[in-house]
Amino acid sequence: MNPALPPVRGWRQTLGRDVMATLMVCLLVGLLMTMITGRNLVGHLIYSFAIGTQISLYIMLLQQAVCAGLRRRRPDDPKLRAGWPGKGWMAPIVIVGALAGYSGGTWLADQFTGRRSSQLWEVGARGFLMTAGFILTISALVTLYYHSVERARQAQLEAERAQRQAAEAQLTLLQSQLEPHMLFNTLAHLRVLIKLRPDDAQQMLDQLIAYLRATLQASRTESHSLRAEFERLRDYLALMQVRMGSRLRVELNLPEELAELQLPPLLLQPLVENAIKHGLEPALEGGLLRVSARRQGQSLLLRVEDSGVGLGAAPASEGTGFGLGQVRERLQTRYGATAQFRLQALPPHGTLAELEIPL
Repeated sequence: MNPALPPVRGWRQTLGRDVMATLMVCLLVGLLMTMITGRNLVGHLIYSFAIGTQISLYIMLLQQAVCAGLRRRRPDDPKLRAGWPGKGWMAPIVIVGALAGYSGGTWLADQFTGRRSSQLWEVGARGFLMTAGFILTISALVTLYYHSVERARQAQLEAERAQRQAAEAQLTLLQSQLEPHMLFNTLAHLRVLIKLRPDDAQQMLDQLIAYLRATLQASRTESHSLRAEFERLRDYLALMQVRMGSRLRVELNLPEELAELQLPPLLLQPLVENAIKHGLEPALEGGLLRVSARRQGQSLLLRVEDSGVGLGAAPASEGTGFGLGQVRERLQTRYGATAQFRLQALPPHGTLAELEIPL
């Protein structure tokens, strides 16, 4: 009466499920026998529970013992690892476990009731066939049912695993697209600076080399801490300050209690680039760029604010919206509908980009 026992499930959860199901089957069998005979409900329940639990225990032990033996020759067989030796083995396992469990359970129930029940070998051929047939049918049906449930659960786990792997592959693709985009934007800034201020261009090139050394390695990971994200932003903004000088003022606000939270690398980078390119650079006096993080209920709120020219006020450029599109796609792939991205104007001028991520 025992299902396959996969190693991926906690043994407490598996045991709890098996015990409850076995008790339910025993209860139903006891009630059925009472309905057939019309008497002795307590006695039928005692025998049903004693026999049913022993049958379940013997089948489980035999099943796991056979799987353990077969795994010595086939250690990578997924069915054996899940505790299912195959129909060819399960048939004798159920027969031996059911008959042994019936005999042991009958003896145990006799100790409680003070009766002396007849064993299978004492009831004659007709009685043996009827009793053994009933026990084997119930045991086989319950075992088959549990196996079917376990197969469905394993199929669901495989589907979830495949979906998770597809999402991780999509995140890797999006991230690999973001890295050269960020690099090309930085090189474009450097190209302009070479013409206007060669000395500052040399300083910016040195800063770029240090920035790339720190950033490209970190960006190959699936996630990193919010502290690391702010450090990469600080490196990037140091590059931009070489170009913009005092026109770019920066505030980075990261509470210490949030610093070790994990998120995809370079998630804020496109928002900062966008704020500088479309908000602060077009403004003659430049402005303030503020990046902050805070907890809001069960969410992490990340904000990139600039006091630039505001939404729609920047002159037309060759931008394709790639950066913001990447942010939306990465949020959708990693967090689904539980994450939000908002872009809004700030009065009297300026822009706020806001990410809300579940904790």
